[in-house]
Amino acid sequence: MSTPVIEISGVKKIYRMGETEVFALRGVDLTVTAGELLAVMGSSGSGKSTLMNILGCLDIPTAGSYVLDGIRVDGMSRNDLADLRNRKLGFVFQGFNLLPRTSAVENVELPLLYDRTARWTNTRQLAAEALERVGLGARLEHQPSELSGGQQQRVAIARALVTQPTLLLADEPTGNLDSRTSIEVMALFQALNEQGITVIIVTHEPDIAQYAHRVIEVRDGRIMKDHAVAAPRSAADDVARLDAEAAELAAGVTKEAA
Repeated sequence: MSTPVIEISGVKKIYRMGETEVFALRGVDLTVTAGELLAVMGSSGSGKSTLMNILGCLDIPTAGSYVLDGIRVDGMSRNDLADLRNRKLGFVFQGFNLLPRTSAVENVELPLLYDRTARWTNTRQLAAEALERVGLGARLEHQPSELSGGQQQRVAIARALVTQPTLLLADEPTGNLDSRTSIEVMALFQALNEQGITVIIVTHEPDIAQYAHRVIEVRDGRIMKDHAVAAPRSAADDVARLDAEAAELAAGVTKEAA
């Protein structure tokens, strides 16, 4: 039986604005086991971003319990949460969040340099290996402005992987990408998941969720649906199909021109 990476029970999040209380989460229960590829869906204001922030130890629940990879999270100090994030979690965001005048390998190296435990040696080599893992071994010294949107997101994914996290959290990772590049990024997530990395993706796009093994739908601060995907799409197969269609179209155009 797979080991739980995430166990949350009765989690609530209440924001207080003066005398007004806003319930972002209303008693959420969720278990995620090691090796899952999970999509979290919901409209704006549904509570999915608040849930992601709590799972990522970026916010603290008002009530309820959270156990991350066997460690009780609720009640931790902010410094302890920061250390836990660095040891256990990798983050990928919609906006890439890369330093603009810094090379790809230096961007990936940053989380290792910020680790207060000093557990990493040869950080430059580890960063280069992470970039190689996402297919950017030949782009180590390129700055973000010299990379495409898809390549920038791959750098961001390498940065999330370089600390060897237990869990990879991706918040709308394809939101700034075209449809073809989005599928390529999902192919990378699927490949990483097949290597044993647990991945949670927040998305509002059904086309992206179809690549997950499990989908939960959040509405009004509650999980309304939680279901396995019977036959997840293969992003790698979809990329290959798009390549074949493009090649066929190019051949047709060339034939007409001749």
